[in-house]
Amino acid sequence: MFNYDNAFSRNIGWVTPAEQAIISTKKIAIAGMGGVGGEHLTTLARLGFQHFHIADFDEFEEHNFNRQAGAFTDTINQPKAAVMADITSKINPQAHIHNFAQGVTAENVDDFLLGVDVYVDSLDFFAMEAREMIFRACTQKSIPIVTAAPLGMGCALLTFLPGKMDFDDYFGFSSSHHKSDKLLKFMVGLAPSLLQTKYLVMPEKADFHSETGPSLAVAIKLCAGIAQSTVLKIVLERGEIVCAPKGFHVDAYLNKAVTTYCPFGYKGWLQRLKLIIAKKVVLK
Repeated sequence: MFNYDNAFSRNIGWVTPAEQAIISTKKIAIAGMGGVGGEHLTTLARLGFQHFHIADFDEFEEHNFNRQAGAFTDTINQPKAAVMADITSKINPQAHIHNFAQGVTAENVDDFLLGVDVYVDSLDFFAMEAREMIFRACTQKSIPIVTAAPLGMGCALLTFLPGKMDFDDYFGFSSSHHKSDKLLKFMVGLAPSLLQTKYLVMPEKADFHSETGPSLAVAIKLCAGIAQSTVLKIVLERGEIVCAPKGFHVDAYLNKAVTTYCPFGYKGWLQRLKLIIAKKVVLK
């Protein structure tokens, strides 16, 4: 028979028994069960979190094998969210997982965020409409947002906390009406340091127009560790949290870790300059 305390006993030391008990009660929402999402879910489950709202309407395909936690030969054409829910239940049979199998929509976003303590953004980079909708709902409900972008062989972390700079003041989505403009703002805002651009050996593979880009498993794993460390700090209310207008970018290829700072968000002159350059390079 499954014993929660024994299953996660090796966490004790880095967290106290009382903190582990707190972890066991917290509810985490994750939209997107593909690249980073599946890894986020299993990492959280191994930390002892056991209350989840997950969402994804997509199915696993062969080209997901290089990086996605639920992609196996026997899961091709199977729903990503259902597969990841099953994997998580094998880590913790007591886990409560509410699967929003049709994804997050305007009709169910309130249910998706009901009782949630932290939202971990795992949507595809190009899913801007859904991302903006969920971010806005989280902001209205004072739910912390953690987003970790797998870039090259690194991770760019952004965290939005209630009472601090919110996502729209940072990215400026509401001031743009075209998806391409919002995507560019998201790209520049995610990683102001642009570390990943220094070693992309085939830039043509990052195709903004066809909404495709390269991604590595090493970056996915880094994102899970860094994002879930932040989730832990939020729910346990200890440790310094790097939150907007600051970000945290770690790159294993360059052996660098950088704390970024954009005090004026997208309105800052340097961010505006980067956006102008990005438009010329990406939309050419």
